[in-house]
Amino acid sequence: MPIPLQEIGLSVKRLQMRHHLAANKALAELGITIVQWDALRHLHQKPDASLHELAQLTFQTDQSFGTLAARMIDRGLIERVPGPGRAVKHRLTAKGDKVRAAGGAVMDEVLAHSFSTLTPAELEEFGTLIRRLLRNF
Repeated sequence: MPIPLQEIGLSVKRLQMRHHLAANKALAELGITIVQWDALRHLHQKPDASLHELAQLTFQTDQSFGTLAARMIDRGLIERVPGPGRAVKHRLTAKGDKVRAAGGAVMDEVLAHSFSTLTPAELEEFGTLIRRLLRNF
């Protein structure tokens, strides 16, 4: 009997929630949350991104990301730099880049543990299926 679509959808959400909880617990040792690490990661990947782009990439509103950025500036993880015109950009500090890299290692451990029951072939198939589903939106 096939698994109902609602159950599959809920299972995806449950897995995501477990990843977030485990990640926040592990990242706490670095003094950051998964949301902060994600912001550092996106700043590293797109150093010229606007605040609006960063908000979208991290699933936040512009106002929420602005508040997050202010807290991260206070902690010395990122800094504001002038952009073109009146735009303000953000950039990683050396400390922020170090925390980003350490957080990446933590996330790799969390996710490796989460997916450890899958064989490499199953993990590859899972990734392929997720990417295919994401193309629908």
